[in-house]
Amino acid sequence: MSQPFSPDIIFAGGGATACVAAGRLAACDPSLKILILEGGQHTLNKDSVVQPYQYPSHLAPTSTMMTFNIGNPSQNLNGREPIVPCGRCVGGGSSVNFMIYTRSPASDFDDWGVHGWRSKDLIPLMKKLETYQAKPDSPTHGYSGPIKVSRGGRELTVCNEFIKVGMTYHGRKFAEDTDDLETCNTYSPLLKYIDETTGRRSDAASGYVYNQAHNTNLQIWVGKRVTRVIFADKRAVGVEFINDPISCPDADPSPSIVKASKLVVISAGAFGSPAILERSGIGAKAVLERCGIKQLVNLPGVGENYQDHNSAFVPYFGADDIVTMDPHWSRDEGVIKEELAQWKIDGKSFIAQNGSDAKIKWRPDEEELKIMGPAFQPRWNEFFRDRPDKAVAMFSVFAGNAGMPIIPRRNYLIAGCYSLYAASIGSVHIKLESGRETIDFTPGYLNDPSDIVPLNVGYKRMREICRRMPSYRGEVAARHPPFPEGSAAVCKETTGPVDLYAPDIIYSAEDDKVIDTFHRENLSTTWHSLGTCAMKPRVDNGVVDPRLNVYDVTHLKVVDMSIVPKNVGTNTYSTALLIGEKAAMIIAEDLSLVCRL
Repeated sequence: MSQPFSPDIIFAGGGATACVAAGRLAACDPSLKILILEGGQHTLNKDSVVQPYQYPSHLAPTSTMMTFNIGNPSQNLNGREPIVPCGRCVGGGSSVNFMIYTRSPASDFDDWGVHGWRSKDLIPLMKKLETYQAKPDSPTHGYSGPIKVSRGGRELTVCNEFIKVGMTYHGRKFAEDTDDLETCNTYSPLLKYIDETTGRRSDAASGYVYNQAHNTNLQIWVGKRVTRVIFADKRAVGVEFINDPISCPDADPSPSIVKASKLVVISAGAFGSPAILERSGIGAKAVLERCGIKQLVNLPGVGENYQDHNSAFVPYFGADDIVTMDPHWSRDEGVIKEELAQWKIDGKSFIAQNGSDAKIKWRPDEEELKIMGPAFQPRWNEFFRDRPDKAVAMFSVFAGNAGMPIIPRRNYLIAGCYSLYAASIGSVHIKLESGRETIDFTPGYLNDPSDIVPLNVGYKRMREICRRMPSYRGEVAARHPPFPEGSAAVCKETTGPVDLYAPDIIYSAEDDKVIDTFHRENLSTTWHSLGTCAMKPRVDNGVVDPRLNVYDVTHLKVVDMSIVPKNVGTNTYSTALLIGEKAAMIIAEDLSLVCRL
């Protein structure tokens, strides 16, 4: 393969964090030759990316914008093989995610205990990366960054019902901003990574690299899957890559090599980055030996420390006269044509919506803690009780059915609950089956018995909130726990909500078991995989140091969500952007670049 381009820096993976770091470095020094190798395809001006309402299409099993990682069967999930998607395109998850804007409490970063990565070091970068369009003059937000944050193109008023019921029945307050790095347990608007001016998704590729198309020293090669790092002794000098078999099914499968004169950056995410390291001979001896790979560096932490958030979504029938995203998501051509016309004029239509306008970062009160019982109490006492800025779970409601199967066309409300700070830890490694490489993926979901409790109690609490909303018309029974006949909890369609002050449903011990089983058989990822190349001391199974250098080799860094040592209480796009900004500063310092990042 002809390669006239000789890069200084290679990014092995073109996801969100890589786009941020590469884009910042290119802007800092346009003479720096930077190459991004991405297995997926370009996303520039692709309708399914830039039009926010289309995000559910990426979760279809036929999507080529995602990789669907299949986990090992789990007894905790009643024998299921969990499926965890991740982005496989330029911009990675930022190009295909739900566009939900949340940020961790500042204390999450202090909990990492990593020099240079404390909240005081990172808050300026959080502000730098964003243009916060929801409210002026907020001291923890930024107003001139490449990533736009707004309420979206049009409001879904049914979501206000969720907030109003929450403030009365659920007894919580309201705040305009619960992403100020400390506010918790308060109902608020749910903001989005959508540019309010254009109505387009605000993704990392558009914000950091596609806007530098004039710079021929910043190149993106798509359809190129990095397999391993090339070393001279223990210095990283380049990478081996192949034509991606999904993006380029008819291309020559032979490997190629491209050299980097200054640095190799692995940026392939929580699944891809540990795999590249292991193929390169960096990892645990047992993992490498079973794959026939000669060990270069003994780093048993590679592929360990896998973490995620667990989620559960259940549908409710909505009133016939409410506005939801159902016509858009069921492909009503007349509605979409009209909305697209308006969106192209000013961005102000439901094309610029993800379906949810409300949330709460929930902490249980005393009554809810009693319901959560002894299985959760040790975890509460150890981790949550004295940290009032840390939510146990996030609750939100979606106006419309974003791809949930087995339900006919009409108006729906989807109640979502996802737990934060799960105690369970998993792993992901490469393995060989019949001479073919695959993954040995154990998510670890529900290994700790405390992790299922927020989902079980969250189901009950969200059901009580939803059935008090004026637009509620009952449960879609086929997608709820199958409570036995005669139970007070049996799910059914109805003609309207219960009274705001009606008594709660009383669940029997048998009902509680049904809820528990339902979640084991249905809970899913929240697409927030992290931690598998952790930034920890080497003696603690760390893989990279505080400057993102892989231990025991030189000129090799990891820059993506895999470096996160401890979980974060947020949708992780905000953290991925932050890591990219911090990595750009570190790399610029290492290379003695004279610029202000």
